[in-house]
Amino acid sequence: MKSAFLPKVYREVRLGATTALYVQDPATGRLGLWLVPTGRRQRIVPHRKNLSGVEIDGILDPEGKGLPAWGIESLLQLKARDEDAVAGFGQGRTMRNSPTADRMKFTGQKITRAGGVMTVRTSFTHPDAGWRAHHDLAWRKGAGWLESSVTVDNTSAQPLTLEFLASFSIGGLTPFAAGDAPGRLKLHRFRGVWSMEGRLETRPFEDIQLERSWAGHGVRNERFGDVGSLPVNGFFPFVAVEDTGAGVTWGAQLAHPGSWQMEVYRRDDFAAMSGGLADREFGHWMKTLAAGASFASPVAALACVAGDLDDVCAALTAAQEVPLVNLPKSEQSLPVMFNEWTTSWGHPSHENMVKLAESLRGTGMKYLVMDAGWYKPDGGQWFSAQGDWQPNAKMYPQGIRATADAIRACGLIPGLWFEMEVIGSAASLYDRTDLLLHRDGRVITAGGRRFLDLRKPAAVAHLTERIIGLLRAGNFGYLKVDYNDNIGLGVDGAESLGEGLRQHLEGVQAFFRKLRVELPDLVIENCSSGGHRLEPTMIGLTAMSSFSDAHECPEIPIIAANLQRLMLPRQSQVWAVLRARASLRRIVYLLAGGFLGRLCLSGDFPTLKPAQRALVDRAIALYAQAVPVIRNGRSRRYGPDVAAYRHAQGWQVVVRAGAEGKKLLVVGHVFEKPGVKTIRVPLPKGKWRVAEELHTDRTGVKLAKGELRWTPAGEWAANVVLLEK
Repeated sequence: MKSAFLPKVYREVRLGATTALYVQDPATGRLGLWLVPTGRRQRIVPHRKNLSGVEIDGILDPEGKGLPAWGIESLLQLKARDEDAVAGFGQGRTMRNSPTADRMKFTGQKITRAGGVMTVRTSFTHPDAGWRAHHDLAWRKGAGWLESSVTVDNTSAQPLTLEFLASFSIGGLTPFAAGDAPGRLKLHRFRGVWSMEGRLETRPFEDIQLERSWAGHGVRNERFGDVGSLPVNGFFPFVAVEDTGAGVTWGAQLAHPGSWQMEVYRRDDFAAMSGGLADREFGHWMKTLAAGASFASPVAALACVAGDLDDVCAALTAAQEVPLVNLPKSEQSLPVMFNEWTTSWGHPSHENMVKLAESLRGTGMKYLVMDAGWYKPDGGQWFSAQGDWQPNAKMYPQGIRATADAIRACGLIPGLWFEMEVIGSAASLYDRTDLLLHRDGRVITAGGRRFLDLRKPAAVAHLTERIIGLLRAGNFGYLKVDYNDNIGLGVDGAESLGEGLRQHLEGVQAFFRKLRVELPDLVIENCSSGGHRLEPTMIGLTAMSSFSDAHECPEIPIIAANLQRLMLPRQSQVWAVLRARASLRRIVYLLAGGFLGRLCLSGDFPTLKPAQRALVDRAIALYAQAVPVIRNGRSRRYGPDVAAYRHAQGWQVVVRAGAEGKKLLVVGHVFEKPGVKTIRVPLPKGKWRVAEELHTDRTGVKLAKGELRWTPAGEWAANVVLLEK
């Protein structure tokens, strides 16, 4: 191609399967970051330098040449409050490529190796004020992902206020096309709303107007995220861009429990993607650093793969393995559990719990969780009494320790539910405004809930006494932490509402860490009306996370399959509610959904009929055999997209291959109007046999010509198959 050329590479760093290219603009010194699969490094295409054609030939740049087709964007994306605004119609839409980012002078790069981690630190200095910023790109040996973060050091003599700081910025999307890659680029993201978590949205760039303009003027961008203390309340903190022509996908997942944003941005041939804390425009965040102070952004996991969305998701979720090394020993076998929420619906009395525990004796289940309501006052409701955390004396006449001891006597580990960050309207602390969060000088109240300020030692001391004290005295081994509303834009007490929220949530996570230190054998479940907190830091602080509040819904397997792209199945707790009036077919449908994560039973277990009990026993035994695949494996979903979750049509099959390649777990579900008589899915190469199967239709599966074939007997059916080589 005439005038085609490759960018100047300041440094090339091989990080396992990914190669980082630090590309530099010779004229300005601006340094950008491109990522490519190591195996595709030599396939980078020389790119056009200037635009040409009748529409722009009369427009010349200052050097008398045609308009440039592209430029290098800085890998450091931030903005200081006292600098000018962004251009290109960007105000209100983006804070990327601010004058601050353009002015930061690249000053050097250093590579360090320690503890099996290689880190590339890229440093910048503000030419006038003198403060510094450092971008760290870290790679753990053998990992398929990278970690990205930015630290700002105020080495100047004056306070520095930031109003935007991205944890990462990847440019050069895509380096495998000579021009602007029309029709090749797709944006992937996952939506999340209550009881319908993890819905994939894939949009061609052209559909969301991410085409470059004819003259390279005017910002094109898609900025999205969530605001408040529910980090999955609209979207998951995830973004991916796929070049379908080259078969390469770039992805990122942010680890942060509060307001966040992702952004895909374009002004020329190349697009860029970035993400981090929600900025001043999006999340009312500003941070002031006194002279000598530092601030570090949240960490983002990055991946660049030769493959599709499933491949990039597998690389990113593998990063979530890192914090799991210190989990309690009871979690090694991924035991099946029972939560009594849909059994008592808010009335887990001593009598109810002992009866339930006796029915679970010898079933192979390990945890029995007492859900909301154990603390409610006489004549009161569970949802308005959070905060005092005193067991109801009538429900537990011998004390709640006696109930926990009775559960342990049945061979089970007792668990207890708390919504520890909130105060209900019936609690004595409801009017202790000195311990509560405020916004604009008023106590934040949402749906009868108020929020403890976890920046305050007195609030932490209260939780330490009432929660840690009760768990220890009561001999509980499992804690379910729920969280059922959103703080919103932010809170008073800092230089901005967004920074106040970030500091409070820092206190929340500090208490989770305190729980793990003081009660090291405690199994902690992360729940927030189901899946509103399914982001990497909350997932990493806990053993499991509730996948959803979809308790008895037909969409359960759809949601559970969605989440396999966003979190490890070994940490995704999936409901399977058993009803004595349910058919065996329905029970299999729900039990099969549990094989897409951690199987959590609930419902009418003590009154199940013999045939129902036998089916549950088979499922628990099969689950134990499937644990190695659930714990360490790789999943791929087959089947048409499901349009309406509440009225699902079609079918889905999830094939999960064990890490050692010797076992496959196949979980199939048929919804209404499947559209095919026989479902066929490809299997990895090898000679496979059926080891175990769970179904009720006597149809089973057949293996032939490298595929699994299943002919279900009608709608709303399910099948679980464990295959061995």
